[in-house]
Amino acid sequence: MNRVPVLPILRHSLQESWRSFVGWSIGIVAALCLYLPLFPSLGNSPEMQNLLKQLPSELTAAIGYQNIATGAGYAQSTFFGLLGYLLFSIAAISWGSQAIGADEERGTLELTLAHGVSRVQLLLERWAALAVRLLGLGLIVFVVITILNGPSELKLSVGNIAAGTLALCTAALLSGTAAVVAGALIGRRTVALLGGAGVAVLGYVLNAVGNQGDSMKSLLDYSPIHWAYGNEPLLHGLGSGMWLLLACIVVLLVAGVLRFRARDIGR
Repeated sequence: MNRVPVLPILRHSLQESWRSFVGWSIGIVAALCLYLPLFPSLGNSPEMQNLLKQLPSELTAAIGYQNIATGAGYAQSTFFGLLGYLLFSIAAISWGSQAIGADEERGTLELTLAHGVSRVQLLLERWAALAVRLLGLGLIVFVVITILNGPSELKLSVGNIAAGTLALCTAALLSGTAAVVAGALIGRRTVALLGGAGVAVLGYVLNAVGNQGDSMKSLLDYSPIHWAYGNEPLLHGLGSGMWLLLACIVVLLVAGVLRFRARDIGR
């Protein structure tokens, strides 16, 4: 009796992308090992504090350096809010654009669907593969920061490291989901890339401008980055903004499934 394979699309997607996963993992580990050990001599140094005092407060707030003297503020401003967000978002958008848009553009999507796979199953399992890869990268971030936490004098709790990492993964997953859904709506990789990048860039810009002053703070309500980091998860754990991120992801997936089921593929 032949066994029915469990989650075949998900497993195949993970097998196909292991090389890129290893590459992104190496890059993220390198970034963490480059930045975090510098905290005692850079983020907490009097010279850095004097330099920041000479800069306009709007500028330091926009780049997230207002709390750089603390371990949580330093890790947030150098990795979670900047380089880590950039690397995670690029990885998520790249994987998301490959899920449907690139496959259809190459003309191989029809071949996959010809093997008795429904469109809903295809979209959801490829999105799940994206989520699994991001959680895998998040696990690496969690382990590396936990290892570097003591030697780098960051003084972060393990629970808050996990919270910050989960916030980063979820923010990147929103951009990756936008790429998956844009590909499912239009069937073109370029559109998928633009959809995912648009969400990531818009979120960053709204967060940076919203931190410019009280008159701009209302913009933070629309920034996925603020939803993820507004509660300062490295200090206080996850906030209610995470629910907004998850709700947006669900709404995007539902819209993508409804449209992908109905439209002609390959045109």
